[in-house]
Amino acid sequence: MTIEEARKQFPVLERVAYLNAGTNGPLARTTVDAMVAQDQADLERGRGGAEYFTRVLELRERVRAKLAAAVGVPEANLSLATSTTNGCNIVLAGLGLGAEDEVVTTDGEHFGLLGALATSPAQVRVAPVRELPPEQALEVLLVEVTPKTRLLALSDVCWMSGNRLPVRELKEATGLPMLVDGAQSAGAIPVEAGEVDYYAFSCQKWLCGPDGTGGLGVREPDTLAVAAPSYLSQDGYEPTGLFTPRAGAARFDSGWTPPPALAGLDAALDVAPEGRFERAAEMAARCRELVAERAEVVTAPGQATLVSFRVEGDSSELVTRLYEGGVMVRDIPALGWLRASCGWWTTDEELERLVDALP
Repeated sequence: MTIEEARKQFPVLERVAYLNAGTNGPLARTTVDAMVAQDQADLERGRGGAEYFTRVLELRERVRAKLAAAVGVPEANLSLATSTTNGCNIVLAGLGLGAEDEVVTTDGEHFGLLGALATSPAQVRVAPVRELPPEQALEVLLVEVTPKTRLLALSDVCWMSGNRLPVRELKEATGLPMLVDGAQSAGAIPVEAGEVDYYAFSCQKWLCGPDGTGGLGVREPDTLAVAAPSYLSQDGYEPTGLFTPRAGAARFDSGWTPPPALAGLDAALDVAPEGRFERAAEMAARCRELVAERAEVVTAPGQATLVSFRVEGDSSELVTRLYEGGVMVRDIPALGWLRASCGWWTTDEELERLVDALP
């Protein structure tokens, strides 16, 4: 499938410069058609019986295999989650950290990760890297690592600045367990999640899937406790509630993903045009180049697919005005930044519309 062929599957691209996949990606016709077909089948045939459950369970495993391939982990190491936040909470709850333990994170993290850290009794050490050049981040992160550090928890791509964080270099330098927030990398850039211990991600962003879908890569499932079991976590249980966990990361599946959402995600993952990562990187570089003529760009060159920049005045009002003009971006609260998300579907014309609309 070519970029041009894939673009034609997204009706919204006919009228909107869609530069906000970092929040929600566009939906393809095939994705919505699959969701509607599943809903229609459930309406007409019901949601019960051996055939129904066999079909849906097969769909779950097909989606699991596709997601595992998308983030570079074996199928057995991929749990079906509902969001990045859900994945982060599964990991923090299962690690059983104590009050004497420490977790190292950064000042550029989303609450989806920070909220999970806050509910843990561990002490959180914050490395101030958000506005640093990417090449300086590793040194600053290592300063926060102590003999009490039990977990490194940070994003692959900072949702604020758009800069890559040195997750693999930090893992190599410390050898410590690592939880990566992959919300801004899964589907946006090539990912090898098997290089880290835990990789949480959402599917409604760069993978253009339905709401309420996500994944969690777990490198060694047997070393993480199942702290919030669902019915799908077990292969058998006693009247006391004691249970035998399922093999692999499937034991962390957080519940019964609605079949229409699974069907939509199954279809969305097939819309993967050749050269998509190279195209997205090219568009991000072009966006940075064009925006730099009108504003101060925060994102360093050669990062991922987010481009953040400072604007004059009220950034939220500017986002509203841009949306009314058919350009979809977002602002970063309290920082006065705008953020453009450049996907493989982005065109030069859409970037020019963004820049022309800036004050």
